[in-house]
Amino acid sequence: MIQKPVFQLPPLALYVHIPWCVRKCPYCDFNSHAAGPNLPEEAYVDALLADLDSDLQHAYGRPLTSIFFGGGTPSLFSAKALGRLLEGVERRIPFAGDIEITLEANPGTFEQEKFAAYRRLGINRLSIGVQSFQAEKLKALGRIHDGDEAVRAADMARAAGFDNFNLDLMHGLPDQSLEDALGDLRIAIAQAPTHLSWYQLTVEPNTVFWNQPPVLPEDDTLWDIQEAGQALLAEHGYAQYEVSAYAQPERMARHNLNYWTFGDFLGIGAGAHGKLSTPDGSISRTWKTRLPKDYLDPAKQYSAGERVLTVDELPFEFLINVLRLSDGCAAELFSQRTGLPLEHLAEARAQVEQRGMLHKDPTRLAATREGQLFLNDLLQYFLP
Repeated sequence: MIQKPVFQLPPLALYVHIPWCVRKCPYCDFNSHAAGPNLPEEAYVDALLADLDSDLQHAYGRPLTSIFFGGGTPSLFSAKALGRLLEGVERRIPFAGDIEITLEANPGTFEQEKFAAYRRLGINRLSIGVQSFQAEKLKALGRIHDGDEAVRAADMARAAGFDNFNLDLMHGLPDQSLEDALGDLRIAIAQAPTHLSWYQLTVEPNTVFWNQPPVLPEDDTLWDIQEAGQALLAEHGYAQYEVSAYAQPERMARHNLNYWTFGDFLGIGAGAHGKLSTPDGSISRTWKTRLPKDYLDPAKQYSAGERVLTVDELPFEFLINVLRLSDGCAAELFSQRTGLPLEHLAEARAQVEQRGMLHKDPTRLAATREGQLFLNDLLQYFLP
């Protein structure tokens, strides 16, 4: 008889969604909305803290290991507003001594004094949404900055005291050639970010690009870009540790690593999602009221829904995250995060190992090179 392992509560993180942008980009399917002349900073911070109050029972005494401000464009908010929010969060849930606090920012919103103030608040990592350095590509993507502003943003980040920052860069852009894509990468690398998120543009439903599709590169060109770009990044010391994430040594994004290793995270803000566990091993996905006007309405509830994952769903939910990591994870993490014996995976695991998509290593769960390339096919074996 297989003895059920003891479930362990995972680390806890916090995701804060700030849904306003200067304008909506045609490829974006995130919950973002064009900002008016006056952002409701005070009211929104009040709502975020009240939202967090409604979720405090899920902390179970755990400190926050990371906080991520996403959006939208969180850097539209003032340092004063973010400072009040961080103070309120820390009064409710203690911060780990080495907490990572990341703020997403766009080059068109960079101001030296403002970002120095963010750093003094304890925000210690930036994620800068560059996407491209080329004027025609930025125009096609609907971005509000130009290539020079993107370079200056990296310089200002360092001058403001940020020694840890990510550049967000896309490839497979409209009419993009191999040399175009590598040119963007070379400029990004020259800025010496500690981390690069480099990923292919995908056309998503409910976007302008979905209704008015741009001309994207052929599959052969996309493959050449991927292969040459990965080689260039490796040459300059950026190790690929996840499907679209590359980092200098010891500079992996800790907030994202928690997500990919099936850690817990509270999600507050309009449309924010969370993943939460209880000490008895119950695991649920949560989501909040999506529209900012409804989220700010005191008569409305912040929670828009919660779904408890079934035992049959847990293997897929766990693996869809950890198998994105180049090195996967220790096999024992499956039991620690799900409360299920590793034998629960045995049949499907044997099939994908036989197909050469999963490494035959009893101590690890890690996709092979082929498994990474065809990850969706691999995961089909673990569907409930």
